[in-house]
Amino acid sequence: MTPLERAAMILEIPVTFRTANRIDVDKLEWYGQFTHFRNLLRRAYREQLRGRRLMLVADFNGFPIGQVFIQYDSMNELIADGWSRGYFYSFRVMEMFQGKGIGTRLLYEAESVLVERGYQFATLSVALDNPRAFQLYQRNGYEVIGQDPGRWHYVDDLGVTRYVEEPCWILEKALSID
Repeated sequence: MTPLERAAMILEIPVTFRTANRIDVDKLEWYGQFTHFRNLLRRAYREQLRGRRLMLVADFNGFPIGQVFIQYDSMNELIADGWSRGYFYSFRVMEMFQGKGIGTRLLYEAESVLVERGYQFATLSVALDNPRAFQLYQRNGYEVIGQDPGRWHYVDDLGVTRYVEEPCWILEKALSID
């Protein structure tokens, strides 16, 4: 091998899938990429402590490189009703780890949580302009049941109310209860 030839090696890394803990909450800002969601992350964690939501993470070496949150109940019963239908949101995997099966495994783990609780359906939303995620969900048995204008708002880390308009598909999957 000469200095001009590129060396290559394959790395295998251990990734564990678990419930988020308090230490993860700040790390889920991903080095500033999602700092504006700080209040939402903290709220989700408080809701997890109350048993109303669950935050699942893909952990590599003590750092959450992927996440999906589960909402058990919602005012919109189309997405979550507290007993038969749960909603997945904030589903993401760090860019450098995408395409390695982590998202698929997070989806499987989230579905397993709902099945353990006796839920029959999982729902989620995906932005119309996110074809990779849409394909992931379709490959895993999710079907479009509607469309949503995706209008919502939140208070960012600086106390500023941010308004979001992200049109999305609403997808659903019937869960297998073995």
